[in-house]
Amino acid sequence: MPEHSTLRTRTTLRTRILSVSLSRTVIACGVLLVLLAVIVVASAGVGAVHVPPSEVLGSIAHHWHLNIGPLPSHPNGENALWVTRFPRIVLGLLVGVALGAAGCLLQGMLSNPLAEPGIIGISSGAAVGACLMIVIGGTGTNGWAIAGAAGLFGLLTTFAVYTLSMRDGASSTVMLVLTGIAVNAFALGIIAYLTYVASTAAREQIVFWQLGSLAGNVTWDQVKIVAPLVVAGVAGGMALVRKLDLLALGEVQAAALGIKVEVVRRQVIVLVAILTAAGVAFTGILMFVGLIVPHVMRLIVGPRHAVLLPASALGGALVVAAADLAARTLTAGELPLGMLTSLIGGPAFFILLRRRSAGAGW
Repeated sequence: MPEHSTLRTRTTLRTRILSVSLSRTVIACGVLLVLLAVIVVASAGVGAVHVPPSEVLGSIAHHWHLNIGPLPSHPNGENALWVTRFPRIVLGLLVGVALGAAGCLLQGMLSNPLAEPGIIGISSGAAVGACLMIVIGGTGTNGWAIAGAAGLFGLLTTFAVYTLSMRDGASSTVMLVLTGIAVNAFALGIIAYLTYVASTAAREQIVFWQLGSLAGNVTWDQVKIVAPLVVAGVAGGMALVRKLDLLALGEVQAAALGIKVEVVRRQVIVLVAILTAAGVAFTGILMFVGLIVPHVMRLIVGPRHAVLLPASALGGALVVAAADLAARTLTAGELPLGMLTSLIGGPAFFILLRRRSAGAGW
């Protein structure tokens, strides 16, 4: 009887813990979605042509063939929303999802909450491609060419880092990180040289691209290119969540449980490369999103990747959307988006780091 009673007590306790965890996760995701909706509506209404929130919602409803709410009263309201603002907003959301999910996957693969996509050279490789295209083509270079070069070089750099980290047919977390640091330093040297030889106008464009921004002529065509890559990357990540949970136990323990560690590592690197390359191609480098967002979401929803990955994707979308709204409204001009994410992300991460290190450690 005592054994049965103890077992029943443990089962009840475990059920209550899971119930509390699930409730907290649902609440957290619900809050994220509500905040995201508020920011999207607010961002869509801000600009030279002001559109009230009710008209923004009415326009969205009418485009979904629901005759609910008023349409924009301004003659150029519909054009401002669907030609200029919504493509930019949707692209920003996709970029946030990509960077948040990429950071979550990389932190899970490396078992390190301090990891972020730039650590394996994707961001610096993308910057080399963009800078090279700007120097070769000059300031009149087509934005698609710059985006294509950034995405291609980001992918190539990632695969180069993985290949160079191989020892006896396998890689290791330490070698991946150290190789990424070396490749990042080399890429920064190339960027410095390209900046030095560029014309004054091209040099300004290089600096602006590295700061990151959603300004410019964002179109639905760009959204159509980025969206499939982001969806594929997140879907691929969701297929690996159980394996990432087992990797958190340690590589030896995961291997003992039947996980092919090297195969999982390759799959995650490919997904992270695709997500990050898609994220930086049209917007430039946005620092700290892939680092801060998964870290914060882990504190809120816990370490289970089945929940952490979608939460990180939502959190990334929220951060980029909010930062873009702030970049457009804080000053008369438009601030670089990457500058805002760095100014906010740096101190935020330092505070989190101090709180965690002062507690139970990592």
